[in-house]
Amino acid sequence: MVSAELLLTVGGLAVLDMLSPATLGVTVYLLLTEKERLGSRLMIYLFTVAAFYFIVGVAFMLGLDVLLAVFSSILQNRIVSWMMMIVGVLLFIASFYYPKSKKSDLPRPKSKSKASMIALGFTTSIIEVGLAFPYFAAIGLMSTSHLAVYQWLPILAGYNLMMVLPPFIVFTLHLWLGRVMQRPLERLRIKLSKNSGSAISWMMSIVGLILIFNSLDYL
Repeated sequence: MVSAELLLTVGGLAVLDMLSPATLGVTVYLLLTEKERLGSRLMIYLFTVAAFYFIVGVAFMLGLDVLLAVFSSILQNRIVSWMMMIVGVLLFIASFYYPKSKKSDLPRPKSKSKASMIALGFTTSIIEVGLAFPYFAAIGLMSTSHLAVYQWLPILAGYNLMMVLPPFIVFTLHLWLGRVMQRPLERLRIKLSKNSGSAISWMMSIVGLILIFNSLDYL
């Protein structure tokens, strides 16, 4: 049975992952520049991002399960816990030294065809997957909880839906409010461009603390 504590922790990590600037930044850019077939192209982009992360998550869950099964339960818990502790400490320390971006480094589409939206989704995901600290922390917690596939699969799917929820919300507001959203979107684009480094820094520090506190249960 999936514990409420695990669901709350994974849910908190999903909320933290919703702050990712790249996917939201691309969405805002499309809303400001695209006028025709915006909905279909944006949905293709967001679906590609969610599908990519979901496939990566499934691969890691299955791979981690195989690796962890090699060790006995006692040895396994000790090794995983120490690894979580070390990674958590490194992330927390590194968060204070992560460079704060002053210029826009968010991906932008060179073309707005459907194929380019898929390519952009893959590009955004590949760029960000190495910095998806909350996502990998959630995968690690689910793996060490020894969940069955039918238990972690819907949790993983829900996590990925939450990751792309902010762009859906912004898109919905854009549909409802139209031109009223123009100025807020411009401000949001500028803010995302300037503070992308700060968002990643906060993610690193929070995920580091979560990993440290969770590892203490088995040390």
